[in-house]
Amino acid sequence: MFRRRPQEPGMTAHEARIQLRSLSAERLDAADVGLDRNHLYRSSLDDDIATARLAYVGLAVTEIATLRARIGGPQVG
Repeated sequence: MFRRRPQEPGMTAHEARIQLRSLSAERLDAADVGLDRNHLYRSSLDDDIATARLAYVGLAVTEIATLRARIGGPQVG
């Protein structure tokens, strides 16, 4: 039988952080041109930022835990 290869994450924590910064910069740019008064746009952008932040934190924690496991072995008890 063939063994399944573990899937690589679609995005690294570093890439997620770049995405989060890009969305935060977009929020500032939107405010500069008055789009912050557009409720629909602002709400959508805020949702995207919240999602990107959750993805970044999740990926960062996973990468840290994986690194710790590789360096120190599995945590027991």
